[in-house]
Amino acid sequence: MKMDRFRRAWATGFTIVAVTMSGHTLQAETLTDTLISAYKHSGLLEQNRALLRAADEDVAQSVAGLRPVVSYVVSSNYSSQADMTPGSDGISSSVSISADLMLYDFGRTQLGIDVAKETVLMMRDALVGVEQNVLLRAVTAYMSVQRDASIVGLRNNNVRLITTELRAAKDRFEVGEVTRTDVAIAEARLASANSALAAAMGNLARSREEYRAAVGSYPGNLATPPTPPATASSQDAAVATARTRHPDMLQAQRRVTVAEMGVAMAEAGLKPSLSGSANLAVDQDGQDSSSIGLRLSGPIYQGGQLASVHRKAAAQVDAARAGLHLTRLGLDQNVGNAWASLMVADAGVQASEQQIRASTVAFRGVREEAALGARTTLDVLNAEQELLDANAAKISAETDRYVAVYNLLAAMGLLTADHLRLGVTQYDPAAYYNAVQNAPTYKVSPQGQKLDSVMKALGKK
Repeated sequence: MKMDRFRRAWATGFTIVAVTMSGHTLQAETLTDTLISAYKHSGLLEQNRALLRAADEDVAQSVAGLRPVVSYVVSSNYSSQADMTPGSDGISSSVSISADLMLYDFGRTQLGIDVAKETVLMMRDALVGVEQNVLLRAVTAYMSVQRDASIVGLRNNNVRLITTELRAAKDRFEVGEVTRTDVAIAEARLASANSALAAAMGNLARSREEYRAAVGSYPGNLATPPTPPATASSQDAAVATARTRHPDMLQAQRRVTVAEMGVAMAEAGLKPSLSGSANLAVDQDGQDSSSIGLRLSGPIYQGGQLASVHRKAAAQVDAARAGLHLTRLGLDQNVGNAWASLMVADAGVQASEQQIRASTVAFRGVREEAALGARTTLDVLNAEQELLDANAAKISAETDRYVAVYNLLAAMGLLTADHLRLGVTQYDPAAYYNAVQNAPTYKVSPQGQKLDSVMKALGKK
């Protein structure tokens, strides 16, 4: 039968139970292993780490504004004129070196440095948010594979039981104990069970693909998930933690700070600046000239542009403060939703356990009564279906409860490799910043070289 071949192909391609290799059982893959793999191999984390390093360079470029700018010019000109003196070739050459240094601009350049530094901190907070999303996706993928694999097992057992019921119905039909209707009902239920099994296998396939996208490889023999980490004693405590620890809140606060610095920069733009310059030039005859001087410059009238810049900066402060308020409300809502989901899932687990106990008693009783002729084949199949639904509901509820714990941790801002104590070597965002914050002159990024080697190994360059 096509369905039998379909099941065999899936069983061959997607083995969920422990497999053996060279006589040894493969070690089960734990949730911690999954989270570490996701942390190490996430392209999204690598992308945002690179963006953070780019923001670090903004600090270096701002610092460079306080340093002298030294440049050179080499020129050579040829001219031909009718009245040129005999023996003159009409070629003139010169070499000049100049240096310019900003001496005082009422703190405008320093404010630019401070804005760049605050932006770096904001990008670090954003990186923590990305880390939370990566780890939450890995947890969800892990639990989805566990859930769908268990449901596939339930569906397989259901097919076997209904096959047995169908065989029994046929035997009883042959001796005249039941009618052809009972056999047809069992056949219809078997077809439905096979269809549900195919759907469950499809869900498992999608979960495996999601796992691969989230973690970087297909799941192997997944271990039973450990006891979930502690969250908060109450919803109010969770909200308080989110308001102080969540990266979105920290970003919003820094965004206000950056906007306020923008107002100060706009005000400094109305003031003059003092710079010094020096120049040394030598022509083709060996004659040199040098100069040194100071320059004080400032705006007088720019058609209202400077006033507009100041008003815009003030409006951006208002927007950032409003954004901070909205972020706080959003975090409160996210914590409330996560807390409610956890409570609902916990209640669902308890209700499904009660349903399983009652459905098990009912199924056993109906099957015994059917053996005595007091129940029909349809009664047995209905009781069996209720027990199956109860077991499937429990599996889904347990998965939902487990994922809800990690959703709550993420809503609180605690779903990080550090808080989960994954024991993985963590990315240090300060290492690159400390290397470039003083604007060194080398051009090659060690991180960039490492990434290039990885891309070459993958055949992508």
